[in-house]
Amino acid sequence: MLKSEILNAPLLGALAKLGHTDTVVIADCGLPLPAGPTVIDLALVQGLLSFEQVLDVLSRNLVIEASTLASEAKEGTVLQLCASYGLEPQFITHEQLKAELPNAKVIVRTGESTPFANVILHCGVAF
Repeated sequence: MLKSEILNAPLLGALAKLGHTDTVVIADCGLPLPAGPTVIDLALVQGLLSFEQVLDVLSRNLVIEASTLASEAKEGTVLQLCASYGLEPQFITHEQLKAELPNAKVIVRTGESTPFANVILHCGVAF
């Protein structure tokens, strides 16, 4: 048995396949999801699981070298949450962020309903 704090088997399996420069998206419950990337749906009801809960777990279990937010999130709590985890995101428009979704390896859908609560996490390496 694998020793990990992540209990969701599909999520753990998807994360184990990631490599340097791959991207993981934490998505709010309203973000349109493209065909292609692996989608791990953690949304239970509106607000659960939250953006913050998922970011907290992923930040402890991934090497993140960069992050990207929609410029529309510059004035909100999403930027503050990312900063609290040491992420200093680059910004693109929300439309550009949606255009990047098909390139993601994994999209984790949350129950978050805060506007623009989406982040692209760019994987790094541990060495």
